Amino acid sequence: MAVRNVHVRHLPVDEDTAGALIDSLAGPHDRLWPSQEWPPIQFDRPLGVGASGGHGPVGYRIAGYSPGRWIRFRFTAPRGFDGFHEFAVQREDGRTSLHHLLSIHARGTARITWPLLWRPMHDALLEDCLDRAEEATTGAVRAPARWSWRVRLLRALV
Repeated sequence: MAVRNVHVRHLPVDEDTAGALIDSLAGPHDRLWPSQEWPPIQFDRPLGVGASGGHGPVGYRIAGYSPGRWIRFRFTAPRGFDGFHEFAVQREDGRTSLHHLLSIHARGTARITWPLLWRPMHDALLEDCLDRAEEATTGAVRAPARWSWRVRLLRALV
């Protein structure tokens, strides 16, 4: 089962300011990852191609990195997630956007667990990341993300 999942937030800042958010991932002053609400993102070394890590039960290796612009993570877990996810800064229509793309081929049990478990949790986590990006660059969040009843239930069960 092919999965393509995209989240975008337009930020009223230049590309370098938005790109610094990507570069802060897993660092001591991470301004993108919502570690207070979700398992922290961690790597075995500083951001760079080949670094291994993940968050909670989700594992990946950095497959590509252009500081200040783009980072791609290739999944190593959970089983059945064949693909990657990435953050990228793009300039569109005179404004800067922070994009997140997840592209996988779900195999085996992931064909069931992706839509029932992983997708709602992933979507909530990504919207929380983008809220943090907006707050870090503007000082406020115009329309904060809200967790659905399903996400609240899944989090309580986990």
